[in-house]
Amino acid sequence: MDHFYLIANMTKDPGLKTARMIQEFLEKKGKICRLREQEGTGEGSSYTSECWVPDDTECILVLGGDGTLIQAARDLVHKQIPIYGINMGTLGYLTEVDHTSFAGALEKIVAGEYFVEERMMLKGQLFGPEGLICSDRALNDIVITRKGSIRVVRFNIYVNGEFLNRYTADGILISTPTGSTAYNLSAGGPLAEPNASIMILTPISPHTLNNRSIVLPADARITVEAADGYDEKSGECIASFDGAESGSLKPGERLEINKSSYTTKILRTSKVSFLEILRRKLSG
Repeated sequence: MDHFYLIANMTKDPGLKTARMIQEFLEKKGKICRLREQEGTGEGSSYTSECWVPDDTECILVLGGDGTLIQAARDLVHKQIPIYGINMGTLGYLTEVDHTSFAGALEKIVAGEYFVEERMMLKGQLFGPEGLICSDRALNDIVITRKGSIRVVRFNIYVNGEFLNRYTADGILISTPTGSTAYNLSAGGPLAEPNASIMILTPISPHTLNNRSIVLPADARITVEAADGYDEKSGECIASFDGAESGSLKPGERLEINKSSYTTKILRTSKVSFLEILRRKLSG
């Protein structure tokens, strides 16, 4: 690889000290490394636009944490360029190498000693009475939760057009295998090997004793309806894609979720398995 694009989260790398070191390291190897600064993550923030990433870019280097990498993956989804995460915090599931030991990893990338994993993404489309309202993608999860009111909400869930269940809960979470270690885990959902081809549906704080997560095939089409039962204001929900709010879901509207045609390409230099990473996290 000869052309790199470096995204640095300045909240985690003040003054771009580490980013400049990475850029200098690659340039000494005769490589081109363009640097993109980013103040942080959150609603309304973005890492890039189509015009900022040169067409000859072969690898996106992301300096930050898992959240930084996830946002970069969403912003760059149409580019389909391999992403390599360099961690500025604790051990992550997506960012592979610590910022203090990036040199050895970059040596491997330059030498072609790497492999690329393709991670499944979700596509969500929000429909109202007049048709499509908005559409977005997620690498980790799509979450539908109540808006404002402390009341629980009711959801009708359909799979491939067939009614599955009505949930009374604080929310509904649909996760990819990559996202199984995130909110899904906190909500009591199962862990999944990140290269698996499944979707996980998990109710958030369900108000019954028998509601459990459901594992569905990757080609399933999940439809979430905000069910009647409360007035429109208290029944309104928020649909979030990887933590970024994308739209509201009112009673009578529906969110259709299926596997995206796009994937996130994660570049790897280490053969440390997901199980090994998981063992370290669970024993930490």
